[in-house]
Amino acid sequence: MSSKIGGVDGNSNPTAAVGAGRAVQRPQDATTGAPQSNESNGGNAGNVQITGAARQLATLEQAVRDLPVVNDTRVAQLSNAIEQGTYSVNPHHIADRLMQLEQALGHIPDGSDADPNAEAD
Repeated sequence: MSSKIGGVDGNSNPTAAVGAGRAVQRPQDATTGAPQSNESNGGNAGNVQITGAARQLATLEQAVRDLPVVNDTRVAQLSNAIEQGTYSVNPHHIADRLMQLEQALGHIPDGSDADPNAEAD
C-alpha cells in the first residue's frame, strides 16, 4: 500500500515539511483584495469583555495561588494532637461545613439558564 503523505512511505525525503513549496494563502478583503487585518474583522480586534463570573474566578484563582501549599503550623498542631490522643472528630461540625459548601456552590451560576445565542467568554 502506498501512502501519499511525504516521509511516510520511505520513498520521499523524511525531513521535508508537509506542504513544502506551496504558498500560504491569507484571507483577503473582498472589496480591496488586500490581506485582511484584525481591524477589518468588525473593528473589535482589541475589545475584550470579561463577565463578572470570570473576574470573580480570576480573583479566587489568584487568592489560591497566594496561599501556601501546606499550612505547616496546622499540620504540626494536628500531628501533635493525634500523637497525644487528644484529636477528636466532631461529625456535626463536618456536616455543618459540608452544608455550607453545598449552599455556597448552589449560588454559583452554572450557565444552563443562559441565553444559548449569547457569545461565549
